[in-house]
Amino acid sequence: MKSPDWRFLAVGGLTAGLALSPLCEGAGGQSAGAALALALASLAALSPSRARSPRPWVALVALVALCTGLLAGAARLRAIDRGAYAGRPGARLAVRGHVAAVPRRSGEVVRVRVDTPAGRLLLEAPEPVSNLPVGAEVRARGTVAEPPPWYQGYLRRQGVRRIVRVSRIDLTGRRRGGLPGRIDRIRLRAEEALTRGMPEREEALARGFVLGEDDRIDPRTAEDFRRSGLAHLLAVSGQNVLLLALLAAPFLAALGIPLRARLVWLLALIALYVPLAGGGPSIQRAGAMGAAAMVATLAGRPASRVYALLLAAAVTLALNPRASGDVGWQLSFAAVCGIFLAAGPLRRRFEARLGAGGWRRALAEGLAVTIAATVATAPLMAHHFESLSATTLVANLLAFPAVAPAMWLGMLAAGAGQVPGLPVEPLNWVNALLLAYIAQVAEWLGRPGWALAPLRLDGWPAVAGVYAAMLASALVARAWARSWGGMVTTVAGSWRALAAATGVGLLALGAAVLSGPAPHDRPAGLRVTVLDVGQGDAILLQPHAAEPVLVDGGPRGAGLRGKLEQLGVSALAAAVVTHDQSDHAGGIEELFGALPVRRLVYAEAGRGLLAEAAAAGAVPTRLAEGGELRTGGLRLEALWPPGELAAGGATAEQAGDPNARSLVLLARWRDFEMLLTGDAEAEAVPMDPGPLDVLKVSHHGSADAGLAALLDRAAPRLAVISVGAENPFGHPEPGTMATLEAHGVPVLRTDVDGSVTIEAAKRDARVDTER
Repeated sequence: MKSPDWRFLAVGGLTAGLALSPLCEGAGGQSAGAALALALASLAALSPSRARSPRPWVALVALVALCTGLLAGAARLRAIDRGAYAGRPGARLAVRGHVAAVPRRSGEVVRVRVDTPAGRLLLEAPEPVSNLPVGAEVRARGTVAEPPPWYQGYLRRQGVRRIVRVSRIDLTGRRRGGLPGRIDRIRLRAEEALTRGMPEREEALARGFVLGEDDRIDPRTAEDFRRSGLAHLLAVSGQNVLLLALLAAPFLAALGIPLRARLVWLLALIALYVPLAGGGPSIQRAGAMGAAAMVATLAGRPASRVYALLLAAAVTLALNPRASGDVGWQLSFAAVCGIFLAAGPLRRRFEARLGAGGWRRALAEGLAVTIAATVATAPLMAHHFESLSATTLVANLLAFPAVAPAMWLGMLAAGAGQVPGLPVEPLNWVNALLLAYIAQVAEWLGRPGWALAPLRLDGWPAVAGVYAAMLASALVARAWARSWGGMVTTVAGSWRALAAATGVGLLALGAAVLSGPAPHDRPAGLRVTVLDVGQGDAILLQPHAAEPVLVDGGPRGAGLRGKLEQLGVSALAAAVVTHDQSDHAGGIEELFGALPVRRLVYAEAGRGLLAEAAAAGAVPTRLAEGGELRTGGLRLEALWPPGELAAGGATAEQAGDPNARSLVLLARWRDFEMLLTGDAEAEAVPMDPGPLDVLKVSHHGSADAGLAALLDRAAPRLAVISVGAENPFGHPEPGTMATLEAHGVPVLRTDVDGSVTIEAAKRDARVDTER
């Protein structure tokens, strides 16, 4: 850009002001001044380096746009907050309103946003809950609660300030009216069309692919898509908008509609598709990106990709200035930036090898877009999810030939479903095959233990450093790819950018090192700590570069929170309750609300425990034989109880003994294996884990007639007993200790040795005790 473009500066300033407006919320002059300074600094990058007009004019345009963005953002935030229900926590409330978004089903809990006359709120109910279509009127009665602190930011971005916990959600049979109601009816017909002639799994996938309704997808299938790097297909994204435009454009051209008129029609089609697909943040982003590209074309600037990106950012932030804090927003725009910057050069490289005609060009385009988006989002994935899919490139390339046809067939079926009596089954039959193939790819590449590689970037300085290093590497690679003379010219021309990128990278990485956790905060391999919590069980598993898992929490009052803080635990990927008894679940109940717990994992649990978990924002997740829990490189495989037993199908003997229904887990990290038995004794519960490194002796070392046979089969190198000093039960039993001694198994006890720590490294394990 050889001279400053006032439109470019205006949109850039407006975008910066909108993005920074949340920093001024409820703040005094200092925060507002800091936001203004940050915005001005960011706008300096937008000022063209070869401006022909005076700098004060450039700065004035940018400053006016910036202030406009700050003021507009503040007004929009006030409007969003006024629309949120803000009743008194603890009060009873009768709710009657309309479903505002696709429900989220996690384990045994359903969460759905509802618009009521009193404001928007989040309903939370235990399963089973029937299908809740967007726009349907519901009624419920429950208790108002304030979201836990770590959940508040996410809900506030959705315009929600209060949760109402209810026992059930009923449909009234009524729907909202007006234009939203008409769009709801179109969506309902589309949903119905996508179910005809489809198997259950493929039907759920079609609804996710086309309409963004992923609430009915089987959890195991959703996990396969996540681990394989295909999860973006389950929610409506910019890809849907692009494919919709590609599908509609030839029909409009065949009708003889001129180019600019076709673009207007496509904009109208996108405007209809956004609410049709639920109108959530991801489809708003997708629609804004597609619309912005077309507006740039209509404005005579089809090549201005940065302009289109700024327009899309301005639109999404105008709808919700807090959107920039959303992980999906960040990933979406990182992917778009990567595609804008790298897809073109990569495509040309592939075309030079594959050829530029027909299917070769499509293959080159698919390869380029997949690689560019994957690389551009990798640092954010490592920062937010502490892991990266090791198979994402292969999975996306294998699925690529089927994705576009599946989307198109789904969209055609949804469109045909608007005409009564028009058959859609032939479209769905073909689509079911394509969706089954994509699901198979996800299973092939998502099930292996190595599919998800643990990788963590602590803090935004580390993320910025990685992006700066990537930019520097790209500049070097670009220079290297040219001839020697061209290389000299390129390096000479871009040395400032290269030096700046390298400098920023070094500074950011240095800041990350200085501000990151101390080296001992997280083990290099797997750290297992059998905590001394008295007469109870509490076992902490901390895999490298991933959030830890706590298996049981001991009794109340054992100081579990303080012990976890000493071990550097600030959040738990999951808290596992082997069985709902006070010496195992009491401490976990105390943790709820004290630190973030992502999931409560159980085989069976009482309503009180589930309610406390839901109140703290922990997702209840049932686990039974054959199921698995993962965090980073750690796998916890459930060996007991069977699903029917966990669901209440116990025999009379088992029903009278909760220990016989205790969750038994086999913890695996590389070659290290440890059996976590809870209170399930080998004489009552079949256990055949194979050779073990460590056995957590069941039920605090009580008498167990099946222990000797288990030791014969498993041959553990170490046994640990979690038991309280001078407990009234006489644990551990002398017979149990004698059996362990007869088998030559060393024993550590928490009543004698204190907390037991096992450091599992790549090729060895080291054991320490507290005393």
